[in-house]
This record gives sequence, structure tokens and C-alpha cells, in this order.
Amino acid sequence: MALRTFLRTLGSNAPTVDTVVDTERVTPGAPLDLTVRLRGGGADLDVERLRLELVVRAEDREVDGSTAWNHPYAVTAVTEEPFRLPAGAELTRQVRVDVPWTMPFTHARGERLRGSRVAVRTELAVDGAVDRGDFDEIEVHALPAQDMLFDIYEDLGFRFHESEVKVFSQAWPERYKARRSTDYWQELDFHFPESWDYQGWELETVLITFAEEMDVHPGGNPPVTLAYADMDREKWAQAVEEHVRRHWNR
Repeated sequence: MALRTFLRTLGSNAPTVDTVVDTERVTPGAPLDLTVRLRGGGADLDVERLRLELVVRAEDREVDGSTAWNHPYAVTAVTEEPFRLPAGAELTRQVRVDVPWTMPFTHARGERLRGSRVAVRTELAVDGAVDRGDFDEIEVHALPAQDMLFDIYEDLGFRFHESEVKVFSQAWPERYKARRSTDYWQELDFHFPESWDYQGWELETVLITFAEEMDVHPGGNPPVTLAYADMDREKWAQAVEEHVRRHWNR
């Protein structure tokens, strides 16, 4: 469990907030359980908003190429309405955040992926001042289907390099026929095998996951869709290889 007292200061009468991440590891599409404890300061305060955000560290190429923690994937209200917090009073809430299917995963086949990071951030608004405090990073583990995709690439001779989370460019979804429900995507970078004559190249594979299937965009091309109901490693490997070779055939 991770515990972080995040609130910096809103003056001498500032409250404090502790957020405890109760779920040690989660997968896309699963619930994340948290406990939020709010304690009043030296005077009564009007709390306008208390909420949790699932945020990712993403790169925005169209702005300046920088990577930052300013990309929320899911937002859950801890308190639905403004309320008064008496001095010294304590408020505890059990909160469940539904992790989106498209949430980037930080671990695959049980191992940490280089390049993808996810965190829980707590936001408190008091008397017109907003504090987005420190946050707790969490482990998002790949679904079995996502793990199998790594196995398939390995079977085909590809070597995993890193994972990146990026903001969609304006032209990307239309050009590559991408289905999406967020403004971000997870890109998995694999080194080409020697037999493919692309030495020094990487196959950048965008993965967009849904409840019953996932779209695999190899090299930024239109996707091959893999349905979980037909999760056969050999059939999937054949479909992925044929799709990749169709776009990388020189």
C-alpha cells in the first residue's frame, strides 16, 4: 500500500489529505480501490471539490515534445457537492475508480516496462484555492491478451525496447483508422529481427484496447483487430505477422 500526505499548504488553517491506494496492482478494465482521509485544520473551511485522477506521463509532440504528468485518464469525485469541514474534523471515504480499458499498462508478463508510468493524483479545492498535490504511482499490469502480444512478437524474433505514452496528433486517428476514446495512446517499440532486413529500425506498435478486443497498429498503419474470444496464440501470430509484412514488404 502506498500512502502520501500530499497537501502542501493553504495557510495556517489548511486541512490535510491522505490517500491510500488499497489495490496493489490493477489491470485495464478493473476497479482500483482507494481510501481518502481528510482532516480539518485550525478553522472551519469550505471545501469546494475533492476528487481523484488517474494520470499518465505522456509526450505531446505537437506542442514541444515534452513529457509531463498533466494527462488525466479518469476522474472520480470523492465528494459530489461542496461542504463545510469543521476545524479538526475527520472525513474518510472509500473510493472505487474504474480503470479504463485504454489505460496504458506499466507491466507486461510481470515485468516493469521502460517508459510507461501511471499515478493517482488527489485534487482539493478550498476557498478558491486548488491544490494538486503529490501523487502515488501505481502498477497497471497487462491483460492476458496484451501479454500474449508480447509473446507473439518474441516468437517472431522482435525484441522489446520501450513503451511510450503519447498525445494523439490531429491527423493520426483518421489517417490510420484508429478507434479511440481518449486523447492518448500507448506505443510499444520493438527492434526488428535480423531476418527482416531492417537493422537499426524499430517497429512502433500502437495498441488500443477495448473490453472484447484490441487493435494492433504496427508501424502506425491501420490495425489488425484481435478478439479475446478467439485468443489462439498461433492464429494471432499468423494474423500479426501477415499484417506487419503487408506494410513492411520491401
